[in-house]
Amino acid sequence: MSDFCPCGTGRPFADCCEPFITGKRAPLTAEELMRSRYSAYTKVEIGYIHDTTHPEHRGDFDEKGTREWAETSRWEGLEIVSTLAGGADDTEGKVEFIARYRDKDVRRAHHELAEFKKLDGAWYFTDGVGVKTAPATSVKVGRNDPCPCGSGQKYKKCCGK
Repeated sequence: MSDFCPCGTGRPFADCCEPFITGKRAPLTAEELMRSRYSAYTKVEIGYIHDTTHPEHRGDFDEKGTREWAETSRWEGLEIVSTLAGGADDTEGKVEFIARYRDKDVRRAHHELAEFKKLDGAWYFTDGVGVKTAPATSVKVGRNDPCPCGSGQKYKKCCGK
């Protein structure tokens, strides 16, 4: 049984994020960097998290807090929601992701839009903003409105009985 990569590609860790974390290869895209940073959190490779943060953004890097979060969390998966640019030929990119984890026994989700920039040909994380979940909405159907089921009847004569 192979050791699957925590980043969720379904590939073995040794063929996916491990070469990035160990410095054998550099990520070619912002998404590869994002995935490898998530894997680094799961493996508590805080040096990699620091080193892949853009040098201009390392001033407030909290190594102790980052290590504590990585060590005390039980990482449950990464979902890449979307990517904007960040390809091999780009110089900037954005990756929206959701990192799921347990803090003690509470399930949590870290939903972020992360920004990345290339510097001297290498991708770096620059900043991220939390993405708030859209509030649940419902549409109130009036008795005389068309039924939302598509029957063509009024709601009161169809599903509203």
